[in-house]
Amino acid sequence: MKCVFLVLATLGLSLAREVSTYDHFRLPTALRPQKYDVRILTQLENPEDFRFNGTVKIQIEVLQNTRNITLHSKDLAINDTEIALSEVGGEGKPGNCIASTEVNPTHDFYILNTCKELLAGQVYELSLHFSAKLEDQLSGYYRSSYEDAVANETRWISVTQFEPASARLAFPCFDEPGYKASFAITLGYHQKYTGLSNMPVKETRPHESIPDYVWTAFEDSVPMSTYLVAYSVNDFSHKPTTLPNGTLFRTWARPNAIDQSDYAAQFGPKVLQYYEQLFGTKFPLPKVDQIAVPDFSAGAMENWGLVTYAEFTLLYSPEYSSIEAKKGTANIVAHELAHQWFGNLVTMKWWTDLWLNEGFATYVANLGVEDIHPEWRTLQLNSISDLLTIFRTDSLESSHPISRPIEMTSQISESFDDISYQKGSSVIRMMHLFLGEETFRTGLKSYLERYAYKNAEQDNLWESLTQAAHKTGSLPTDYDIKTIMDSWTLQTGYPVINVTRNYTARTARLSQERYLLNTDISRAHKGCWWVPLSYTSQEEKDFNNTAPKEWMECTETGESVSKTIRDLPGPDQWVIFNNQLSAPYKVNYDAQNWKLLIATLNSEEYQSIHVVNRAQLIHDVLYFAWTGEQDYEIALQLISYLQRERQLLPWKTALDNLSFLSSILRQTPNNMFYKSFIRKLITPIYEHMNGINDTDSSIQQHDKVLLKGMVANWACTYEVSDCVSQAVSYFRNWRLEANPDELNPVPLGVRGIVYCTAIEHGSDEDWDFLWTRYQKANVATEKMTILDSLACSLEVWVQQRYLERIFDAKGDIRKQASLVVFPSIASAKVGFFLAKKYLMENVDSISKFYHPQSESMADILRPFSELIFTRRDYDEFKDFIANSKEHLKDIEQAISQSLETMLINVQWKERNYESFTLAIKNLAEINLVSE
Repeated sequence: MKCVFLVLATLGLSLAREVSTYDHFRLPTALRPQKYDVRILTQLENPEDFRFNGTVKIQIEVLQNTRNITLHSKDLAINDTEIALSEVGGEGKPGNCIASTEVNPTHDFYILNTCKELLAGQVYELSLHFSAKLEDQLSGYYRSSYEDAVANETRWISVTQFEPASARLAFPCFDEPGYKASFAITLGYHQKYTGLSNMPVKETRPHESIPDYVWTAFEDSVPMSTYLVAYSVNDFSHKPTTLPNGTLFRTWARPNAIDQSDYAAQFGPKVLQYYEQLFGTKFPLPKVDQIAVPDFSAGAMENWGLVTYAEFTLLYSPEYSSIEAKKGTANIVAHELAHQWFGNLVTMKWWTDLWLNEGFATYVANLGVEDIHPEWRTLQLNSISDLLTIFRTDSLESSHPISRPIEMTSQISESFDDISYQKGSSVIRMMHLFLGEETFRTGLKSYLERYAYKNAEQDNLWESLTQAAHKTGSLPTDYDIKTIMDSWTLQTGYPVINVTRNYTARTARLSQERYLLNTDISRAHKGCWWVPLSYTSQEEKDFNNTAPKEWMECTETGESVSKTIRDLPGPDQWVIFNNQLSAPYKVNYDAQNWKLLIATLNSEEYQSIHVVNRAQLIHDVLYFAWTGEQDYEIALQLISYLQRERQLLPWKTALDNLSFLSSILRQTPNNMFYKSFIRKLITPIYEHMNGINDTDSSIQQHDKVLLKGMVANWACTYEVSDCVSQAVSYFRNWRLEANPDELNPVPLGVRGIVYCTAIEHGSDEDWDFLWTRYQKANVATEKMTILDSLACSLEVWVQQRYLERIFDAKGDIRKQASLVVFPSIASAKVGFFLAKKYLMENVDSISKFYHPQSESMADILRPFSELIFTRRDYDEFKDFIANSKEHLKDIEQAISQSLETMLINVQWKERNYESFTLAIKNLAEINLVSE
């Protein structure tokens, strides 16, 4: 038997194998799979020889006459002597066979040339035998492990991660989302393990020749895309829950962490039921399994019926995990289960419309968490956080449309970004608000029913929603969703609406242009958006009405049309557009309107402006000051009201924006003035929230707990009041505990802040103590908190040692955790230059460390984009990128965005540094004297 690794394109003995001349990155369309029968035998007992082998039988319908079968296969050894091809129902007819095979390593194609032509209308069965090593590369079918502390040994499991294009690493297949088929999965493994797949177990029987091995066959799946196929062999424990409608719901984790799965096991079934009501469509499978995987490259993956998670996203411990971690678990479980409809039941035709999966799952997850935990106010907080994220990402010229053309497979992974998720979610929220609840639900239900078990594109969704909108009267009959929404999904960026009021005529003239952070680029002729205009006045204060009173329209040729709004109040009253940030656009007012808004915010009446719009005003004015449309004196006058503010959203908005300035100013001689300015801003809210004392248990509102942690983080960083001494005291008391792994006196809500502050102001012994706690911790969220905090050291040699540890493949830090640690070091006070030097000197070994997850290198580059602000450093980094193309493959988008962000920082330093410093000096001088 001769096995051939496709990537080597080595010649087989019995069949001629050549390099293919077919060089398009998409599969030919002559064939369509109907059903797969996949049998995988996995060997986990011998750590010296982890491997799997299997067979796949594919029933293939012929749509057009053809003489070849083109599949995807990557790093699989296919036994070419055992390939079989037969016509289904073709008894008595002459057989067919494979004459030769070809490979295309660029596109992972395995092409079988048939002896006779395959005829349209016929169905054939293709059988292939294959094998491969069970690697630890976190994609395809791979191995993971955990430590059994009682037995003092390493336990091994296997699991899949196929999205977007890695099913081909596990078995030969048509690995594109449009090729849906039914899957019959059979797993072979040692009987001490459990086998899981998308569907329930049909039968388990002994292996015919290997002692103590079994075959477990699973029921045939519903039609689905290859990227949703999943299976695992493991020795995990589980918590079962049964829904009223009979759906079995199980949550799996390693045995020594199963007690951390309680919350996910309770929350998951609740949100699944909520979606059945929201979509008006019953969950189509008989069971759902969700499993926490020790080594996992993504946060989670929505495989139909077998949802996989990184441990830190699924598992929650009331004793060791913060409320924020609990919220994170709820968000991600809600997101993945939303995919069971949006993505799994109805799947995009091609990755161009990935946002239909991710944007919808992100948005309706907010609805689901809001329904189950209304006290968290998730819908408001997450929706606005999504907007603040995309206001930054999408103001880059190097951003991309939501619906992004994909022209090579490597671009698919790059589309899993803020634009697909957060911007996708934001435009769906906008649509939900202007259509209303009834229309939105009716349109979604129609769409899901029409395309169930099929593939769709965004135009199909627009059609269903337009029909519903016209039926309910929520949209004028001369408007359609496609015209409106295409302006948001098919072009890059978002608009700023410039509002110029005529106070005598009581009108306002509105114009739009694309907002760009890069001030070297002209904004002229940068597109047009259909903008729903909601607004209110100082007298009216009707912020709850988010329905559009007017629309800004575009011409048929895509040009913007200015808009005049009439019957506005007089010159002594402000107006605010975009009630509760109901659509993703910025608003810049004339000087008088800003003056009126600043006066209200800096008075006892500041709460008369809705909390979301207070956040909007902060965000907009700081951005306009950054790009020069507003003076920093105006921006600082506005945000000085924060000394009164007690709500999370305005503070989050302000601190997120100020963090960009902090990264630059901390490296400059004038940081002392900035430090004084921040102290003055933070001190009132810090003292109001009782510092970092343990008051979490007495705070009922979830957002108040988050605010306390956020404020404490800034207070300790800028040495406000007693923050540093309190943090060091907490840490010292922890060190004095006889059993610090069981007893931790540090309040849960501020543990990360306390750890970081203590490491920054502490000794080598403090660092070693915390590192030991990391090694002994059994809760993934606690381990991540510790890893992040260890990067706070001010010792150069400690940071250097830490850098080397995170890229040690045999060390204590898991590969996915390194993507958190490296940015933490790069963002630390003394870590930036060390991390930059380390990356530049070791880019070759780092890229090999993450191979084949090339997108991981994007996470490694990202922190530098926020920290480089001089022409010299920018030019140096640009040269480094140019000289490292071989090690930075397939992340062109991340490189463009990083370099553009650095250039934007350089522009700010050259344009605004002096004026900003002067503005904060004026504010800080009194504070400096008092200190």
